[in-house]
Amino acid sequence: MNESIRDSVGATGKVREAIMVWDMPVRVFHWLLVICFAGAWLSSESERWAMIHYAFGYTACLLVLIRLVWGLIGTRYARFSQFLKKPKAVLEHFMAMLRGHPHHDVGHNPAGGLVMFALMLLILIIGLSGYLSVKEFLGNFVSEIHEAVSSLVLGLVVVHIVAAVGMSLIERQNLIRSMVTGKKQGMPDQGIPYPQYLIGALIFLGALYFFYLTLTGRLPGLTQ
Repeated sequence: MNESIRDSVGATGKVREAIMVWDMPVRVFHWLLVICFAGAWLSSESERWAMIHYAFGYTACLLVLIRLVWGLIGTRYARFSQFLKKPKAVLEHFMAMLRGHPHHDVGHNPAGGLVMFALMLLILIIGLSGYLSVKEFLGNFVSEIHEAVSSLVLGLVVVHIVAAVGMSLIERQNLIRSMVTGKKQGMPDQGIPYPQYLIGALIFLGALYFFYLTLTGRLPGLTQ
């Protein structure tokens, strides 16, 4: 059996196939957060775009808070219990990759899960520091924290993108596309049964409405 065929067959002899891994709430969160971070970054240097900056930034924080809840009650691969591992497990993951034995579970690998969780916490810090800056709390100190953490997150985003491309080559499947379709290669019994389209749609509409309220100044407590 050649290597490509062997890799597609599990220990039970079942053939790997496209299965549903990422539910709709996870995919909505991921791509809306990408848009919000990019929008907040691009609008950060212009006073004319201040309301747009606030809207993108606070909506990003709202999305993170929703994702934290979904990480506790969501579907199998959305839960933190599936991919947040102890430091020892993360180190073992890196060592395995160096030995040429990459992670093959269908969900997040330990390193990717840790980076994702760190990004969420840092985005909340960006939002809090931005809010305190708007309220002129502690003067330039908070503003400098806001800018420094934003730059740190940008760096982690670049690392995340590079890692996604690299793991796509190693695993021989498009991980970026899988966050669009929700599907990855795996055993039939590994897939989630319900993509949760309704909850995903509610998150999408709720985020858009919150963005609108912030953009139009209807949440003055956040922007003044």
